[in-house]
Amino acid sequence: MTKYVLKRLLHGIVSIMLVVAIVMILVYGLMDRNKIFVADGNYNKQANNNRITYRYRRWEEFGYLDYVPYADYVNELARNGELDEEARAEAVVLGRADDGSGDSELTAEYVQKFTDYYESKGYQVTRLKAVVIRNKLANGGQAALFAYKDNSLLKRFWTYFTNLFFVDNVHYVPDDIDIGERKLEFTLYDPLKVDPETGEKVFSPAIIGNGTMHKYLLYCNDKFPYIHQNLLTVHLGTSFSVSQGVDVFQTMTQSQGAWTQSMITYPSGLTELSADDLHSATYIQGSKDANAVSAARFTDDYTNVSAIRASWSRMGFSFVIGIIATIFVYIIGLPLGVLMARYKEGLIDKAGTVYIMFISAVPSLAYIFIFKGIGRAIGLPVTFLMDNATKLMLVMPVVSLALPSIASMMKWMRRYMIDQMNSDYVKFARSTGMSETGIFFKHVMKISAIPIVQGIPGSLLFAMTGALITERVYLIPGAGGLLIDAINQYDNAVIVGVAMFYAILSVLSLILGDVMMAMVDPRISFTDKAR
Repeated sequence: MTKYVLKRLLHGIVSIMLVVAIVMILVYGLMDRNKIFVADGNYNKQANNNRITYRYRRWEEFGYLDYVPYADYVNELARNGELDEEARAEAVVLGRADDGSGDSELTAEYVQKFTDYYESKGYQVTRLKAVVIRNKLANGGQAALFAYKDNSLLKRFWTYFTNLFFVDNVHYVPDDIDIGERKLEFTLYDPLKVDPETGEKVFSPAIIGNGTMHKYLLYCNDKFPYIHQNLLTVHLGTSFSVSQGVDVFQTMTQSQGAWTQSMITYPSGLTELSADDLHSATYIQGSKDANAVSAARFTDDYTNVSAIRASWSRMGFSFVIGIIATIFVYIIGLPLGVLMARYKEGLIDKAGTVYIMFISAVPSLAYIFIFKGIGRAIGLPVTFLMDNATKLMLVMPVVSLALPSIASMMKWMRRYMIDQMNSDYVKFARSTGMSETGIFFKHVMKISAIPIVQGIPGSLLFAMTGALITERVYLIPGAGGLLIDAINQYDNAVIVGVAMFYAILSVLSLILGDVMMAMVDPRISFTDKAR
């Protein structure tokens, strides 16, 4: 079994990588890269040369190319000590002409160095002359010089997978920054967990870092799953449109809704009403002394914190609704399928067949709206309010998700059982005098359930991806519409990240399905034995 699972995992990893590669080819190779500006409100605010350079900056952010402005090149030379401040200030100023005739002698020297260096590395160097109207520089018309080179699929692929996981460590903060002793400290008493009545520390294990990206690498609280970690961070790709500047994985897993305020004691000892999640603190150089508020609250530069919000994450909403619906599918669908097969051509079988035909014939969007209308008529909420959520709001989405799956479960269970009723082992059991009821429940039902069992892991895992139509109809802030939103807004990173997430779930569901089949069916073995 172990050998089989490891082999399937290896094949699964290869499959996931192939899926990501194919999606990258589709996204970066076949989609027009100019489409990314359709949903970019800042693009239309740019004018003349600024619009062109803005376009290249965004293409770099989206992973299309590597873009190097001339000013960045000169500033890097100054940081490395090759230019003093006075020379840097002169060298960075470009003349208005695109042939360099207006450059100073120093500027011309470094423009040539810039051009030679990047052309030797396969970059294309472009110079834009200044846009002048009536002897005055037009808005956004400054002269520009930059180098760019399209990223190959191999480079995108390599960059994506090498940045997929980040393990926090004490060397995250650059070595040239003095932050004191770099260390990881394990404590049984989290300094942020204080009894509000007595002011005493509460037993709460934590790992606190200095020199790391996150202040708290491990901590405990009263929210599921109760033990939380920032040591390992997953990066599926940073969004630029759907949720600007936020990683896909974080978009799916971070809480939503209104801020939840409580009395918080900051590291400095200051206590005030706030929604800051101090356990999410990350390092930003110089942030403590950037303003009076940070100086009053914090004792170091771990000041960048997220807010505590009242509602579940996108994945949380989708998972809860999906899991409840899946439970109802198995509780209701399996017994009804068994009864349909047991009493074939009877009243139960005919009624079940009518229901299956109705669900199969009516488009999913239509019956979801039918169920929504029924829910509204009987007084159930049919619109999801994130900041005023009640359990009743889950009823109609769960019903809309469960009913079609119940029909599918009934159909397949009935089919499997009827097929087994004509098998040779059933005929043999009849010949031994075993009753039909005994044959049905001891043999037929057990064997027929094997392929159904294989689908359980997939049903549970894919509940996290959400249901697009159901979530849109009931305005559920789940994960179902994330991929569609990304496609509509040409958010390449989200498209690749969600595809990666789906591929991982697919591989896991197949492996777990095979393992569960082997557990319930003794005829299945994953060992290589000589025959």
